[in-house]
Amino acid sequence: MLIPGGWHGAWSWRPVAQRLRDASHRAITLTLPGLGDGDDPSGYRLRDAVDYIVDEVRRLELDNVTLVAHSWGGYPATGAAHLLIGQVTKIVYCNAHVPVRGKSIIDENPPDTRELMLRSIDESPFGAMPSSLEFVEQLLLQGVAPELQRLVADLLTPQPGGYFLDGLDIDAANAGIPAAYIASDNDDAMPRSHAEFAARLGVEPIVVPRTHNGMLTHPDEVATAILAA
Repeated sequence: MLIPGGWHGAWSWRPVAQRLRDASHRAITLTLPGLGDGDDPSGYRLRDAVDYIVDEVRRLELDNVTLVAHSWGGYPATGAAHLLIGQVTKIVYCNAHVPVRGKSIIDENPPDTRELMLRSIDESPFGAMPSSLEFVEQLLLQGVAPELQRLVADLLTPQPGGYFLDGLDIDAANAGIPAAYIASDNDDAMPRSHAEFAARLGVEPIVVPRTHNGMLTHPDEVATAILAA
């Protein structure tokens, strides 16, 4: 089950999902609550995203599940895995945050970035964080074709602020589930190094090419890394 990061939906995992299916695996892509095209992002909290993943796994009666999380998706994936012991057998973090108990994604950022994020949420009439073409160009897909940058910028939706304000009451390292970490070699979007996040899990990162959104630019390599994790 493929979990998108902030501002993203199921569409961001589609190229990788197709390659996993070609390798005879079932691949399910999710769009988390409030992040669908035209959704109202107001009022959502991290627990809503966690519960959605849990409900989908149970609704589909899945077992032997690998949760693959991109970016902020590491938060709801970790929370869901803790509630799905026995059904989720592995978590793969792909350029993803590895949560520690009680810390939100905003808390993981340096003070100046933290203040900007909080101000953006406070100033939004929907309590959400908008995206922009500049955000894509500088942090998500730097150096790639402008046409792809513009397309992704158009697909991004406002991120419910509550998703970024909340932490979990568990550490990812103590979830009791095997984990792996996939890291792009030119990721400018993360507030901490991939080595630090991987170390929280006690693993060495599996390195793949290019940017934060490597699942769009290098889906072959990312799919191969997921299968090898």
